[in-house]
Amino acid sequence: MFEKFKQRSYELEHLDTGNYTPEEYEGCISELQLVNRWMGDAYALKKSLLKDVEENSLNEFSVLDVGAGSGELLRVAATWARSTGRRFKGVGLELNERSAQAILEESNGFPEITSVRGDGLRLPFADDEFDYVMCSLFTHHFVDEQVVHILREMSRVARRRIFVIDLHRDPVPYFFYTTLGRLVLKNRLLRHDGALSILRSFKAEELEKLGQRAGLSEVSVEHHFPARLVMSA
Repeated sequence: MFEKFKQRSYELEHLDTGNYTPEEYEGCISELQLVNRWMGDAYALKKSLLKDVEENSLNEFSVLDVGAGSGELLRVAATWARSTGRRFKGVGLELNERSAQAILEESNGFPEITSVRGDGLRLPFADDEFDYVMCSLFTHHFVDEQVVHILREMSRVARRRIFVIDLHRDPVPYFFYTTLGRLVLKNRLLRHDGALSILRSFKAEELEKLGQRAGLSEVSVEHHFPARLVMSA
């Protein structure tokens, strides 16, 4: 069993192949928000990017979320900014048209959040256009060479730092996802893709090396409970 965790899997997920119905995709968006809260994306964001904002005493900041899904983490950032008296601008980038629309629909009470359709490999933004560029559960969908290119694009667009939140390829989260997760999740995409996402994800040293290959400076990778890696650079 442990052999499968030694190297990244490159088996494609249903979301990568388009093997799903519109109804399944809608259900995936809804249940993915539950998974993200359960697996700690919001916590990782608060302990990384938002912590950097606080430590630098920024009164306003902008964030581009690459592969933003439904924009949940942008809403976390916007809510935190409001609660701390800061001005915030958030942009969610999605290649999928339905996801780009979902960002606007789910962020109805957040006029500071907008969405753009675009490709993470070719970000449609100028150099240094945002204070921060982040992505969450995004990089594991790509092979290493593509990840390096994505990191370079994120760095090009960021004035201050980039943050990459992704899964930790480890037997413990895989075990819990394939046991307890299957008791909770009903969506076929998440039941299959979630476990495969863990196998497609990274060890800390792998993610750090990808950042170094991208030519980034001040690269560091931290573990965040329960099963997240966060690279900052």
